Amino acid sequence: MAAISQAAYRRASSLVCRLHSTYVRKMRYLNELKENDSLCRQAQTSGMFYLFHNLSPFLQEVEKKYLVPQINAAEMRRILEKLKETEEWIEKSVLIGCSDEHVPQFALDLGAMEKSVIESELKGSFTDLRKALFVVDGKDSALLASAQSLLRWHDSHQYCSKTGQPTQKNIAGSKRVCQGSRTIYYPQTSPVVITLVSDGSRCLLARQPSFPQGMYSALSGFCDIGENLEETVRREVAEEVGLEVESLWYSASQHWPFPSSSLMIACHALVRAQQAEISVDSVELEEARWFGLEEIVEGLKRQPRSSKKDDGSVLPWFPPKQAIAHQLILEWVKQQTS
Repeated sequence: MAAISQAAYRRASSLVCRLHSTYVRKMRYLNELKENDSLCRQAQTSGMFYLFHNLSPFLQEVEKKYLVPQINAAEMRRILEKLKETEEWIEKSVLIGCSDEHVPQFALDLGAMEKSVIESELKGSFTDLRKALFVVDGKDSALLASAQSLLRWHDSHQYCSKTGQPTQKNIAGSKRVCQGSRTIYYPQTSPVVITLVSDGSRCLLARQPSFPQGMYSALSGFCDIGENLEETVRREVAEEVGLEVESLWYSASQHWPFPSSSLMIACHALVRAQQAEISVDSVELEEARWFGLEEIVEGLKRQPRSSKKDDGSVLPWFPPKQAIAHQLILEWVKQQTS
């Protein structure tokens, strides 16, 4: 009987710990903010704001480091007042998270206002997101990526696809509703596979025409409707480089805001060394080739600026550490050296 009582006590204690953990409480609070307009409107009066201008995030440079400032609600109201704008602008913000102390975090795009005035007032600059993601802290880069994706989604979903009537966002920005048809629209993300192909001793990297000069990365492509993950990997590798995948395994995932909001699902794929002759799809890729371990290790050390040679040619370099392609390449190196 005592053993049963102790087991019940441990289960109850475990449940209490879970319910009172920082993470659980934070997730439940965020969900409540998404569902309760009144509560979220109240949270906007004490929350923190990340600013954007036409989807470019606001950064400040401090001692050669780029920071993502959080503007408190009082400062936000002061800025709006100075710009001769009303506080109603704050309701255009979208909820993107909250701190462990339950301080709500919002993103607000001030694209309709004069950019230079805001930059001068706050002593910083609005920076293209592609550049911002690679100069700020990893935690901040993930927050900026999700914030921009949500802001972009609201900008492109202002009308109902069924009725053509305007849609209205809830206060948190977690959905939009058509008042005519009562259709509810939720933000969506598109699954994309990103695959590092290997033949056992080499890995395959490729270039798209849009890549910076000299940069090579893993193969990637959107999942087609009806495909599972494995089918997408095999199809993309066959389409882009003419190789047949023998086996594959999952590595990790990462939200990526380009071109809009994508879930990058990272995988490794193995092809037969005897059937590893590349046939590049020139519509999708500019170039694809095999890299040996030594060349990969050297390429990981290079920065874009240091890749240029005296004769004008460019040595290969790879995506920075914030990109999941970098993680795939590091994992491959570890496999080769273990």
